[in-house]
Amino acid sequence: MVKSIRNIPKWSVALTLSLSLLAGCSSEGATNVSSSGDETAPVTFTFFGADANPNWSNMQDDVGKEITKQTGVTLNAEFAMSDPSQRLALIAASGDYPDLISPKGDLDKLIDAGAMLDLTDLIEEHAPNLKKLFGDEMKRLRYSNDDPSIYVIPTYSAIDGVNFVAGGGFQLQHRAVKEAGYPEIKTLQDYENVIRNYLEKHPTDENGNPNIGMTLNADDWHIQITVTNPAAETTGKSGDGEYYIDPETYEASYHFRTEGEKEYFQWLNHMYNTGLLDKESFVQKNDQYLSKVASGRVIGLTDVDWGYADGEKALKAAGKNDQTYGHYSVMLSDQYKDNRYQSTGFMAGWGVGITVDCEDPVRAIKFLDYLASDEAQVLNNWGIEGKHYEVKDGTRVVPAEVQERIVNDNIAFSRESGIGFYTNLGAHYGDGVKDSTGNYYTKNFPDQIVENYTDADKETLKAYGATTWMDLFPNEKEFPAKPWGAVWNISVPSEDEINIISSKVKDITWKQIPQAIMAKPEEFEAIWNEYQQMLIDAGVEKMEQGFTKYVQDRVKLWNE
Repeated sequence: MVKSIRNIPKWSVALTLSLSLLAGCSSEGATNVSSSGDETAPVTFTFFGADANPNWSNMQDDVGKEITKQTGVTLNAEFAMSDPSQRLALIAASGDYPDLISPKGDLDKLIDAGAMLDLTDLIEEHAPNLKKLFGDEMKRLRYSNDDPSIYVIPTYSAIDGVNFVAGGGFQLQHRAVKEAGYPEIKTLQDYENVIRNYLEKHPTDENGNPNIGMTLNADDWHIQITVTNPAAETTGKSGDGEYYIDPETYEASYHFRTEGEKEYFQWLNHMYNTGLLDKESFVQKNDQYLSKVASGRVIGLTDVDWGYADGEKALKAAGKNDQTYGHYSVMLSDQYKDNRYQSTGFMAGWGVGITVDCEDPVRAIKFLDYLASDEAQVLNNWGIEGKHYEVKDGTRVVPAEVQERIVNDNIAFSRESGIGFYTNLGAHYGDGVKDSTGNYYTKNFPDQIVENYTDADKETLKAYGATTWMDLFPNEKEFPAKPWGAVWNISVPSEDEINIISSKVKDITWKQIPQAIMAKPEEFEAIWNEYQQMLIDAGVEKMEQGFTKYVQDRVKLWNE
């Protein structure tokens, strides 16, 4: 029996406009195939994902075709193009839902609308792979202390595993680090010195175009990744979105109000005023940012690898490996310790759920269960045996010609193969976890990671006595796992006033931080002080107090 609670929408008005806007993602219903019949008979589920997915090919890549072959399922999918929160609000208000949905941080809107099925019984009766994978962590799938329902299968966090891949930190082009003589790069000053040294010697590229010291991506939500998150990270605060959580009391503080962050933004102001920070940082769009990266003219970034990956892949395809990037553990000063890769433990919260409009929820949960199977995880991470990998003496290996395409022709190879495209559709194990054959589920283990490096990567790492980029960062074993996971995936009920305050302080921050960075040096202090007062006037202290309760509730839910 399928359980569904809160299935009477609180929003009873569905505007004609809303319905017309949602026509592209409203449920067509699953093909009417009995769940007790042929479990690989063709069936189509509608799906909406809150993440943009420009590489989606309607499951016509190699991995997608194999998933359809094994399950009979194809997805009629739509992905958010701009602000997913606005789109999800429309979906919730319409009363007309896709069969499957991945709402990220807006799950509460759909629950309040009565859109989501409780998956508890479906998992118990039809999902042995999910039960095996989550094991003792199943309790973390519960929505809240007051509502123990399971509304989504977590797909944004892996079970078990360790951090082998350092995709964050601060990035520098290999050629700039080499020209500087491979110096120690631990502080903002060290990082700045490498950029300044290179630009003084090479103000333009080979075509006479000006090289760029640093550029930032402030296009919409990207501002959090490249502009504001580094202020927390360089002052010893691990990734908790817009908050810093006291590890003893679990009290939440808006991280812009904590120690050291003013100094970080003052450094960006210095970089801007000395010509080392791109003057277009706060007006360019994401595609312009990626185009600059692809041009090879940008010496330094403060991004994560997935944020600039398409630009870097273009450089590799052009054979410009010395203009690609290494990752460095850069802090405001040596008084702070880098805990960017502190373990969150297993995080529930964000994932894929089944809505009340799905005509065959049993078939849907079986599809999600297949994605959690060993077979599907190997398929998603390694591809098709005999085409993308081989098994030699019991070990999965990637043939040299395939590996060459992965390194040097990754965009085209990824679109053809579909490897990794389905990670956020299914529950999965983390890096470093082995399956029953003794092979790793993912290709992110040290030996294979090195195989993905270019000669320029290897040359730089060798100069620093390292094998992988993670070797340059403090190990996660040096820190306790965070009992709250990461608070960026805590959903706050839509009726809570702190959502309104949060929206206000976000708008203030997104306006004032760029203004402070682009100000004249002598104006920075006044703008910063005004910003801090504006936060207080907007109710930031009340927001912090309110959010603290949600953090403390999660700690109780997950750890007691």
